[in-house]
Amino acid sequence: MDSREPNQLKVPKTYEEQVSILKERGLHIESERKAIEVLKRINYYRLTAYGLTLKTSDKADQFKSGISFEHILKLYEFDKELRLLLLDAIESIETAFRAHIAYYHAHTYGAVAYKDPTHFKNETYHAKFLNNLERSLKENERELFVKHHHTKYQSNFPIWVAIEVLSFSTLSMMFKNLHNQDKQTISKEHYSMDFKYIESWLYTLTMIRNICAHHGRLYGKTLTIRPQVFANVKKELSNERIFIVFFIISKLLTSNERNVFVDKLTHLLDTYAAFIDYKQLGIPQRWKKYFE
Repeated sequence: MDSREPNQLKVPKTYEEQVSILKERGLHIESERKAIEVLKRINYYRLTAYGLTLKTSDKADQFKSGISFEHILKLYEFDKELRLLLLDAIESIETAFRAHIAYYHAHTYGAVAYKDPTHFKNETYHAKFLNNLERSLKENERELFVKHHHTKYQSNFPIWVAIEVLSFSTLSMMFKNLHNQDKQTISKEHYSMDFKYIESWLYTLTMIRNICAHHGRLYGKTLTIRPQVFANVKKELSNERIFIVFFIISKLLTSNERNVFVDKLTHLLDTYAAFIDYKQLGIPQRWKKYFE
């Protein structure tokens, strides 16, 4: 049994005290009143996380010379816009995979063959998938299309209907549990690549989507789920930084969607160029070549 005394929790600080702490740590604050107004709307703990990359060292609590409150706020705003951009792109990818999987599985095995574990690699994962589906159908029971199938088809949902209520994480799990040949057929037909990349990328994107949906920080983040990438790309890009997610997204979008994504990303990076550090995002020089 651990006999050590627990560390004492910090006492809550007023907005004025929070500002004083930041100033003591070397942060330039031009207007304390404006800083307090920001802290009333953005939690101190959330906002100051964007200052972690602006400290003199990883262990120090002092900001680099010349760093301002405005700089930290701009990083927060950049990250917010980045999350929205990624959510929009991931939505397109998620929608596409619902269509890919539903069409292929229905035409290969049948409308409700997704209930049969023999069409999947792992029975345990398949049972979990069905449980998740049942829960999702219950959560969406007021949706008109769900009501329709409850009343007209005795709650028998074909895959092209059932797949629309799945979470992205369950959709990713479903794809991963398909037989390798099925995954390969879908991957080659729609993306001209081996399924091992698609499988890995979907898993990574579910993690990124969850971060975005819960307003987590992307700037300066080291990815905990690191996607597989092509051998030639692996030599040039880190799979630990968010740029690799930009790369993955670009490969899973249509050419028109990719152009729009790159244009929006370019505009976002240009808008905040004075405040962001490309190294914190893993962005290399001549980064646009990776989207060609």
